[in-house]
Amino acid sequence: MALRVPKAELTTELSESLIKQLGLVPEPVEVMWNNPKVADACLEIGRRAGEWDAVDESLKSFAHMAVAGQVGCTWCLDVGYFQARNQNLDLTKASQVPRWRESDVFTPLERDVLEYAEAMTNTPPTVTDELSARLLDRLGPSAMIELTGFIAFANFATRSNSVLGIESQGFSAACEIPLAARSAKSKSGVASTA
Repeated sequence: MALRVPKAELTTELSESLIKQLGLVPEPVEVMWNNPKVADACLEIGRRAGEWDAVDESLKSFAHMAVAGQVGCTWCLDVGYFQARNQNLDLTKASQVPRWRESDVFTPLERDVLEYAEAMTNTPPTVTDELSARLLDRLGPSAMIELTGFIAFANFATRSNSVLGIESQGFSAACEIPLAARSAKSKSGVASTA
């Protein structure tokens, strides 16, 4: 797929900062920079969400990757796996997120978080009272709000990238374990057995 909006030229300072952080300039930033006010707001929301600390980083990482897998955002899956590696998260689990329903590597809490991420991503959302109650019981109110906000942000980012034609930039190529392909069963939205 080709970009649906061309890349814009970033400021030298921003370009250098992104290269220092990630090794290259992320295409979503280059595309969004066509409207710097929108791009700055998106970057600020992402920075602030990265500072939230009531939920374990692995749960948030897996949730974002679950959203990306469901929406079809190859860029977010690519960078998500790269970030999981750089944050020393469990790469075997991270690699299995696209097929989490068939994988036996996830804990019951992780499975509930992945199910919650997908249920929030469905249109209309399909989050059940039972799933919400299980997560609230395990996480508490503060973490439940953080997880919900984080998944909402993941939906914003993944959907924006997908509709703008932004695809993988090869971040995960540096990782040792390849991402598992999303299975037909996962794509059908079969309920979790957690």
